[in-house]
Amino acid sequence: MDTANLSSQSQLSSLFSLDFVKMLLRGAGQVMFQNNIWTGLLFLCGIFWGAYAEGSGLVAWGALVGLFTSTFTGCVLDMSADDGKNGLWGFNGILVGCAFPTFLGSTVFMWIGLILCSMLTTVLRTGFNNIMAAWKINSLTFPFVFSSWVFFLAARLMHGIPTEGMATPGLINHFTSSIDLSFFSLVIYWLKGISQVFLIDSPITGIFFLAALFVNNRWSAMWAAIASALSLFVILIFQGPGTDIASGLYGFSAVLTGIALGSIFYKVNPRTAIWTLIGIVITVFVQAAMNSLFEPLGLPTFTGPFCVATWLFLLPLFKFDKHDPDHSIWHRKEH
Repeated sequence: MDTANLSSQSQLSSLFSLDFVKMLLRGAGQVMFQNNIWTGLLFLCGIFWGAYAEGSGLVAWGALVGLFTSTFTGCVLDMSADDGKNGLWGFNGILVGCAFPTFLGSTVFMWIGLILCSMLTTVLRTGFNNIMAAWKINSLTFPFVFSSWVFFLAARLMHGIPTEGMATPGLINHFTSSIDLSFFSLVIYWLKGISQVFLIDSPITGIFFLAALFVNNRWSAMWAAIASALSLFVILIFQGPGTDIASGLYGFSAVLTGIALGSIFYKVNPRTAIWTLIGIVITVFVQAAMNSLFEPLGLPTFTGPFCVATWLFLLPLFKFDKHDPDHSIWHRKEH
């Protein structure tokens, strides 16, 4: 039996082992760049808490289905064992699993679509990374974003997948609704900006996520907290839509940008901190711009603003640590 067949059988056999569970938990953690099983477990706990608290428990089960399916796909296709071990097959799939029950009606065909889309993210991630390697960046969560856009747009013509949770396509009707600016309310908005990374509208989930980040990387936890607070301040100053602000919808992409720039792809130092703060602010504007662009389609932007903003701040390939001339974003651990 050749080496390839042995490798494939080994990966498939891991489906029934503790190692596969660890792969799943790391896949959940990798949504925020954390290669840690305890972080992943706390993320899942936060998802289940928030989903059931909102009365939408299917979102939590969708997350598990998406996470399992995308990881299983990597095993079946005998993809890079290191990627599987580090949870890099699963993080796009779990986001697909959160998105489908959030925006689409629960039918058999929706769940089939969720499974197909989750499988697609594992394949797309490798393809997009191959293309982006020339620019020394990687695809981040764009496989989730792109594949979900495809399925959500297709759902407009497929009645087997009800689009009951999606916005009605229409021209932009910008207005700033009133919003409670009490300290307690601002804390709630801040925490929701963190919880919305997994499409969960719950401040308690935001606390779960901060704790999960702190378990593995204190800098990541700090930047998540800063990014959500700064993005909230920026969108309030520029008088964004009150309903979206109250739901934390201008925070989640900024949170991912903050973690990526501040603690993952660049070394932690004062110059990196300034670069990260600018990136967080720009993410808010990218978010608003993409919301305006996609509103006529009634299509969510998902984590697209994070991908675009982070790519913009990674492409210059700045080396902020003069004592480490060989340091660049590509030498860091891939998402």
